[in-house]
Amino acid sequence: MERESLLVLLIVLLGGIALQPLASWGAAGSRVASSAELERRRWWRLWLPVLPMLTVAAWLCGWALVQPDPVRDRLDPGVLVAACAPFALLFGRAAVRAIWSLLRAPDECGVCTVGLLRPQVVFSPFLARELDEAVIRAALEHERAHMWHYDPLRIWLAQLVTDLQWPWPPARRRLESWLAALEQARDDEAQARGVSGTDLAAAVLACVRFGNHAASMRRDRSDDANRMQLTHARLTGESRALKDRVSRLLAPAVRSTGNEKARTLTVERVAFLLIPLLLTALVLGAEYGDHLVRPLLALMS
Repeated sequence: MERESLLVLLIVLLGGIALQPLASWGAAGSRVASSAELERRRWWRLWLPVLPMLTVAAWLCGWALVQPDPVRDRLDPGVLVAACAPFALLFGRAAVRAIWSLLRAPDECGVCTVGLLRPQVVFSPFLARELDEAVIRAALEHERAHMWHYDPLRIWLAQLVTDLQWPWPPARRRLESWLAALEQARDDEAQARGVSGTDLAAAVLACVRFGNHAASMRRDRSDDANRMQLTHARLTGESRALKDRVSRLLAPAVRSTGNEKARTLTVERVAFLLIPLLLTALVLGAEYGDHLVRPLLALMS
């Protein structure tokens, strides 16, 4: 069999198997002083179950680098394809849902941020006519925070990585908890730029009413699971966390203690740990991968 084809099949098979143990993992809650730090921690927890799959893929790539093309092993391609089929369907489902979310038009939600690489804020003029200037500014500041952090792209990637862990319920719960933390962090950023929590709460509730009216006009009764497969950041966020979010906006502001800086999970710190791990897996795959892959291929011969 051709080396590249065999590599893809092995990544689907072994990577899919490696993905399963942590996909059912339920992350425990954490106490942090900053909403931004909470959002970052929950963001990385979305990706933690995928780490074994990435490590296996790097290890297999290292193995493939030292193999001849085609790979000289007697194996039944039909057996290998059949073994890969369940995981191939899982990965295919995730890919189709990700592509569909790019093609579908955004829901009419009043205020949102759209665009993966060049995000921009979209504000319905029909909603703007019903709001005070202070409420409009509050909504814009919140969405500008989404825009500066490229949150539409991050939401799309988060939904993709969650679909790779289907059908485990903890994966969906990790996504929902991150979305709630994301809106909380953006609310705090808007308030840090002088926006009143009361005005921001009023903007959120106005968008909820606007979205419900638009849905009733379309007779659209889609549930949250479908609506979450989007590529834009909505001011309303996820409906399950709406009550707690509005209560938090209306409560007196609590100042951060400022002690969380040393614990911050930055992209640089994660990359400092992840890149050496993948490079090590690549080298080990090139050196010792044949001792593990050949017995597997022999079982399928």
